[in-house]
Amino acid sequence: MVKKSASPLAWLWLLIAVLYLFLPLVAMIWSSITTPRGVTFVAYSEVFAAPKFAETFLFSLRAALITIVISAGLVVPTAYWVTLRLPKARPIIEFLTVVPLVIPALLMTFGLIRFFNSTPLTNSSNGVYILMLGAYVIISFPFMYRSVDAAMQSVNIRTLTEAAQCLGAGWGTILLRVIFPNLLPGVLNGSFITFSIVLGEFTIASLLAQPAFSPYMLDLSSREADQATALGIISFALTWGSVLLIQVIGRGRSGLNAATVR
Repeated sequence: MVKKSASPLAWLWLLIAVLYLFLPLVAMIWSSITTPRGVTFVAYSEVFAAPKFAETFLFSLRAALITIVISAGLVVPTAYWVTLRLPKARPIIEFLTVVPLVIPALLMTFGLIRFFNSTPLTNSSNGVYILMLGAYVIISFPFMYRSVDAAMQSVNIRTLTEAAQCLGAGWGTILLRVIFPNLLPGVLNGSFITFSIVLGEFTIASLLAQPAFSPYMLDLSSREADQATALGIISFALTWGSVLLIQVIGRGRSGLNAATVR
């Protein structure tokens, strides 16, 4: 069998894509480590030493983890029930997953503030924090649902459910010990997309006056350009670290499932 090699034009387009994606990153790294006195990593040490870095990053990290838990807790049972019992409602759910993508975050935030005005959600700092988490769940819903739904379509949900029921499992046991483990790769994909969204989200956190990571980056860029560039590189590294973690955990889970089937 003759193996077809890629054409020179395909390699050229690949090279152009790589340069387009990585040249700005290389330029950012070079800008963050060069000064009139030479190459230095002072900007990175100053970023890590700044008290607000840890404060804002941990704030956004905590918000991202809470958002992931809430989103997964809402989406997995919904996608499972729609697939198992309400297949005719699937187009409606798919339409709802598109809605957060077409509504600007600015408009949605003002709408939430107006709707919940003079309620505990806007009259206290804890209430505003909960309002922010609710907004994050809304904007992450399309990505979490699509990831979970794609994983669910690759698994025979009906057969798994019937087998578990034959063994005497209740709905809670089926969902937690049968369905959720089989959907773990999809949940992980949606979780880390959600993590990236929350970590980089600016509009909602800024309008609700929350000490998040992205507003801190903007504030830093207006005062210290080198530190802001270094902070952007750090943020990029954290995002890619999350993507790699998806691959490692997802691959391990796929191997475990394959071993179980054998």
